[in-house]
Amino acid sequence: MSLVHEICIDSTAGALAAEQAGAHRVELCSALFDGGLTPTLGTVEATLAAVSAIRVHVIVRPRGGDFIYDAYEVAAMERDVATIRDAGAQGVVIGVLTPSGEVDVEVARRLIDAAGDLSVTFHRAFDMTADAFAALDTLVSLGVDRVLTSGQDVTALEGAPLIASLVERAGDELVVMPGGGITPRNVHRVVEATGATEIHFAALVDAPSPAVHRNPHPFMGGELRRPEYGRLVTSPRLVSEVIAASGT
Repeated sequence: MSLVHEICIDSTAGALAAEQAGAHRVELCSALFDGGLTPTLGTVEATLAAVSAIRVHVIVRPRGGDFIYDAYEVAAMERDVATIRDAGAQGVVIGVLTPSGEVDVEVARRLIDAAGDLSVTFHRAFDMTADAFAALDTLVSLGVDRVLTSGQDVTALEGAPLIASLVERAGDELVVMPGGGITPRNVHRVVEATGATEIHFAALVDAPSPAVHRNPHPFMGGELRRPEYGRLVTSPRLVSEVIAASGT
């Protein structure tokens, strides 16, 4: 079986690392600490200019938190999708819900229409739906190409039974792509348990900041703090390890 490997990244350097390691596609985001937000247009354009052998799908998510958006946020997302399409990306990644935990069909249709002929992935907002099978059927009816899911559990390995049922139900209508906590140690089990043909994972390792001058007192974020002088970067070695361990 040929398995498609999608890498979650937050920089052009991450896209180059994924390409170097042999991945097929990247999901370009910003703010991975928040689950991934819309990257800047400059980052999208720089990434598209830098890579040649890998597809770039771009997340459109204006903020962290829930997936219920007001009219201003919807208008911004619609504009972002169109801008990403015009920039030359190969796909967009969206996710919109109603307060009752259903796919927001009206907003999803607007974003899909703005995407034109781009590939459309529905992200892990799916994992917050009240009825995964009803949500899957809705996404099929909308013509979405794939859904990213951890099986509504902490990791894709723990959610593998539900993912397997979703894969079976979707058939050839939509790709169900496991994602969440996939590592070299568990990727083969996830693939075997779910029957998935595509997987999604980050391959991040710690890297020190190049800053020589460091002020230990101020912080740029809120109370939940990451180290100010540390980075997470996409590791070609770790991408390669997951691909090799997937057994495909």
